[in-house]
Amino acid sequence: MKKVNIVLALVLGGLVSLSAQAIDQRPWHKEVIGKDCKVCHDNGIKQFPSDQACLQCHDVDDLAEQTARSEEDKWQNPHNNLHYGKDLPCQECHGEHKPKQPLCSNCHTFKFDKHKE
Repeated sequence: MKKVNIVLALVLGGLVSLSAQAIDQRPWHKEVIGKDCKVCHDNGIKQFPSDQACLQCHDVDDLAEQTARSEEDKWQNPHNNLHYGKDLPCQECHGEHKPKQPLCSNCHTFKFDKHKE
């Protein structure tokens, strides 16, 4: 009976470790990157991607232009704002595998139809 419990525990442990590898990926990234995690995880799989990894595909000036507001609200732009300019780390607002609540949303309300977390 003890051997059965050990084997069962090992099998269950193996299933849990396999499910940990099944990570959600945003559809728009999956189309471009596929399943090669190292494309983004340039600092190692268990680390957040660097901004340089994001900027290989995303241009901060284009992002700032796409999220620009009127002259009156120009500093309400998350990609070019009063606090950080264009230097806010991508990971502060964007999460690939889990949606994030942006730090800025504590004070600011960014209303974008296509906000990608």
